[in-house]
Amino acid sequence: MRLRPLIVSSIALALLPLSAPAYAEDPTPSPSVVEETASTPGDPPAKVEEGLGVDGGSVRAIVELTDPAQNAPVASQAAAESVDVVMQPQNQSFMVVEGTAEELAKLADDPRVTSIHRDRTYAPVDVSPNLKLIGADQAHAKNYTGTGQAVAVLDTGIDRDHPWFGNRIVTEACFSAVEAGVESLCPNGQTSQTGAGAADATTAKCLADGANLCEHGSHVAGIAAGTGGVAPGANIVAVQVFSRVNDEDICGEPSCLLAFESSLRQAMDYVAGLTEPVAAVNLSLGGELSETDCDSSEEGLIFKPKIDALLAKGIATVVAAGNEFFEGASYPACISSAVAVGANDNNDVIADFSNRGAIVDLFAPGVDIESSVPDNRTAVFSGTSMATPHVAGALALMKQASPQTPMADLINTLKTTGRPYSYQANGQQVSTPRLDLAAALAGASPQPTITQSPGVPTEDPEPDPSDSSGPSPEPDDPADPTPQPSTSTSPVPLPTVTVTVTITPTPKTTAQVCTRGTNATKLSAKQWSVEIHRSSGTIPDATLTCYLKLIGKSSKVFPEVTKASSLGKAYRVLKSTKASKAKLDSALLTSWLNWAHGTNGTKKLTTAEKVRLNGKSTAAALRKAAKTVK
Repeated sequence: MRLRPLIVSSIALALLPLSAPAYAEDPTPSPSVVEETASTPGDPPAKVEEGLGVDGGSVRAIVELTDPAQNAPVASQAAAESVDVVMQPQNQSFMVVEGTAEELAKLADDPRVTSIHRDRTYAPVDVSPNLKLIGADQAHAKNYTGTGQAVAVLDTGIDRDHPWFGNRIVTEACFSAVEAGVESLCPNGQTSQTGAGAADATTAKCLADGANLCEHGSHVAGIAAGTGGVAPGANIVAVQVFSRVNDEDICGEPSCLLAFESSLRQAMDYVAGLTEPVAAVNLSLGGELSETDCDSSEEGLIFKPKIDALLAKGIATVVAAGNEFFEGASYPACISSAVAVGANDNNDVIADFSNRGAIVDLFAPGVDIESSVPDNRTAVFSGTSMATPHVAGALALMKQASPQTPMADLINTLKTTGRPYSYQANGQQVSTPRLDLAAALAGASPQPTITQSPGVPTEDPEPDPSDSSGPSPEPDDPADPTPQPSTSTSPVPLPTVTVTVTITPTPKTTAQVCTRGTNATKLSAKQWSVEIHRSSGTIPDATLTCYLKLIGKSSKVFPEVTKASSLGKAYRVLKSTKASKAKLDSALLTSWLNWAHGTNGTKKLTTAEKVRLNGKSTAAALRKAAKTVK
């Protein structure tokens, strides 16, 4: 089974956020790593993604076609050649297959096939005063509640009868991929379903050991458009895009949720085809990390046209920037036409776990956010997943107030009226606005700039053991407040709301968001072996497990090719150094662990991983790549 958790795409929620033949032994080493992995000049570009199927097994892949009409004939031919066709979306110019590297290479020879790549997966970007901070209380007092608009939540489904949602869930759908070890979360057990109940987050497949794996979507929907959310008058389009993965190699525990790229693509097209007036699509999920916009990347070339098509219909795509304490954003938030959202706390301080930098468009509250979860309860979570629906809900209010204004202009208004956060990222001074809905609706000037010194986690992060599908959605202690300039507008008291049902709050838990460490000292493979060996080092096992999750999101080798998703398996990778490939795997994992610990960047790692994923790399090339990352 080949899963690609976006760190992404990882498509990444995909809550959000894709195989070893014998290596040819070339006695003549190439002059450089780059040359060893480059194609011969004049060769046509390869149709099959590099590294796809390198472990020798069957891999799940998306086959891109020249046009939708080729879907049926190409599928028939693939099936005749023993390639397993697992999905043929109607009116789409792609299909999903399972096959070996050799079978996929043969399929790629068909001129009707434009490219073949792994069906990437994306994880949810884990998971009052926040409404007052952004001025939502003032907007509500002026009767701006999102009435007449809708927010589409592409996530883990929704608790349909939760009192926070009333009768405002207007349409539901489910797109949930299936393969060996992966189960559909659609109530009908199929890979797609539309209509009432299609996105139900309380089905048996959502439950594991008494916990609801699908609570993320209800929490996000509640922030965007619940009774206690930003747009309490807006309708909700609930779309389940996740699948249940029962594979400890992938999850680090028995089960977790991941969204396949193929599911996300279908869901975005579904929303684009609705007649319901939708203001924003909320994607609180993410995959691989990027310091710059990713429009020209393979994933960007797939998702940017879909985001642009939604925008042309007046629908914004609002995406979580990620919780990795990274100066950049995860896929697909790094796409330039998406609205990338980072998290701040209620003291107007950037959350220590939040990604930040020039490609982040807005900050919004994402620390200690109370919202709805299944079984008519509420819970308090933290993460950029919680910040994102603040912006999605805000756009519903903006669209209600000015329905004829193009969505691109409404997004720009949020950016230009938001309170600026000024801080250092990637070696330069950056200014990113914090959502100020009251100022945006009033067309007011931004509040005074707040100079930030983005903090770092004060202790080792501890992932929530009940959620391996993304960074843990639990509160950190807010940073100590520092004196801030007063707001430029006087607060208006919250309107009185009569509630006829009782919601039982869930007690807060103590787990923190899983994020990179801040240690400045690199460790060797031998030292990491001591740390990884359970309870034998000084770094807590929970922190090391968190590091492996972050590596799984950022690396294409781990656990894509080398399944180092658990401490025991990571230990074996670090200690196995007899063959050239094993030495490179050990060196790569050592460097990735140092990155997760907070010491180094990823450029050399990315280059070395290309060598590892190239089936034609020589032993000399593998050895040279191992040296470059030490």
